[in-house]
Amino acid sequence: MVCLGTGGYLQERVQRVTRGNKQALGLGPEEFKACLISLGYDVENDWQGDAEFNRIMSLVDPSHSGLVIFEAFIDFMSRETTDTDTADQVITSFKVLAGDKNFITAKELWRELPPDQAEYCIAHMAPYQGPDAVPGALDYKSFSTALYGESNL
Repeated sequence: MVCLGTGGYLQERVQRVTRGNKQALGLGPEEFKACLISLGYDVENDWQGDAEFNRIMSLVDPSHSGLVIFEAFIDFMSRETTDTDTADQVITSFKVLAGDKNFITAKELWRELPPDQAEYCIAHMAPYQGPDAVPGALDYKSFSTALYGESNL
């Protein structure tokens, strides 16, 4: 079974939904497990795999209906993929916010981020010490690597 590939499996189920059968996209536990395995999840038939599968099932089927509907699956995958940012991705994002500079200023953080996030960043970023530093420059690179456990704040 191809879970989200270009194969006909998903396309056929989506077509059923567009014809009014909302439950057509539901996956039974074994179908869902096969889908997860095809996406690289370690949910094989051993005690660790079973524990991981049960954890995931509790997220996508909290009512224990035995059916994982398409929307629950998409919500799960969205949460899983949004939690996989790397330090390099965060550094790249800060670099964009900083106008391609090696540092960012508090003024830029206040302008670009929600107030609570700007305040957190300003409180936790070390002063930038590079040769191109300006007064108040903040080091977003060390901050980003510290967020992902690659260094200490």
